[in-house]
Amino acid sequence: MDENRISILNASTRVISKLQLLSVFFDNDVIYKIYLRTQVIHQLFASNLDLDINKLEMFHLQFTSTLIDLLRIIKKNNETQANLLFDEIRLNDQLIDQMDDSVYTEKNYVMDKQRQALKMNQSLRKLYQALSDNTAEYPFSKNINVFSAHYSADFFYTIPTELVYELLQYTVKDVYSNEYATIQRKLMGSLCKYDFKTQFYCGLRASDVILEVYKFVEVNKYFIFSPLNSLLLFCDVNKLGNLDLKNTVSKRERMMRELRDKNMQLKGSAGLIKTNLPANITDLLADDYKKIADVNFMQHMNTFDVQANVLKTMLNTEII
Repeated sequence: MDENRISILNASTRVISKLQLLSVFFDNDVIYKIYLRTQVIHQLFASNLDLDINKLEMFHLQFTSTLIDLLRIIKKNNETQANLLFDEIRLNDQLIDQMDDSVYTEKNYVMDKQRQALKMNQSLRKLYQALSDNTAEYPFSKNINVFSAHYSADFFYTIPTELVYELLQYTVKDVYSNEYATIQRKLMGSLCKYDFKTQFYCGLRASDVILEVYKFVEVNKYFIFSPLNSLLLFCDVNKLGNLDLKNTVSKRERMMRELRDKNMQLKGSAGLIKTNLPANITDLLADDYKKIADVNFMQHMNTFDVQANVLKTMLNTEII
């Protein structure tokens, strides 16, 4: 076997190997069929010494090599677009990690609501005693405002500022006051009647104003506690609208879930983008495959000049 023939067959094998890798990357039926057919063509020339080996070289130069160049550019463009999505995924993951480090979980919230209700009940007993005895003792439990500080941003319901003003309206003659708190007279009477048994109902916020709403355990009565000025008033919960009290997932946790869902979608999109082939190129390759799959394809060798020019034109335009 002469050296020129060996050189052309070895070069053909290398070209076919490159096409194989691209067929695996794109996982496209047409590209895979072209790859298989080029193997058959290669083997045809390798097994038949009577065939002009230079035509195999011409076939690869006119068609296979140009096709490989085109697919490589598409691959590079696709990977660039996909990498933008992967960059967004990484940024989202970083944001999730940052939020996860500081998030107060639903379990924490449920447990601390019970603790906060106990603190409030004890504080109201002490406030009643202080008002009754006219003493200057501070009635509120230690760190009673920590609960709102921890959970208001994520778990409290947002309401209009106008509603806050409405909920906090009272008449001076209708309240008891000392240097530490202001409480509605009828509210204090109800608290005494029901032995200061209340439970945390929900939290409200409007801008920087935070309110805690409590419910009497034994009756359908509610009151508001304003940590800012230690104001306690009856609350008409009908004014709050339809609050989804069963939803105890924090805003931060909801955002984390949304980011995780978005990342799943981005990963799926990135996978599709990486292996995407424009429809016009797929159609062209399908037409090319028909020609090289023809048992008389040798008669069409000259037509690959035309096909190669089409592929090269695509390489030099924005069509891909």
